[in-house]
Amino acid sequence: MAQTRGLGMGTHDTQWIVRLTPIAGSSVHDLLRLPLSMDVWERSDAGLVVAMGEMQLAEITRRSLAPVERLYTVAEYERRARQREEPRE
Repeated sequence: MAQTRGLGMGTHDTQWIVRLTPIAGSSVHDLLRLPLSMDVWERSDAGLVVAMGEMQLAEITRRSLAPVERLYTVAEYERRARQREEPRE
């Protein structure tokens, strides 16, 4: 089950870990200045790896602000991390 955050009125917003790449003519700095809430996990000259909600990703896509590569839901990432931590018998 994907991690969700309530947005009121019964809707939920799946949280994703994604890679955002600047479009031609823009930079990583421009991505960081977007008026959207994102949790930056990794930053390089090539782009960002961030955690953010489905609705915000839809807005980035709709406005063609950056290519979005979905890597995992946050819930899937956490599940995989727990499995790696479990001792092998």
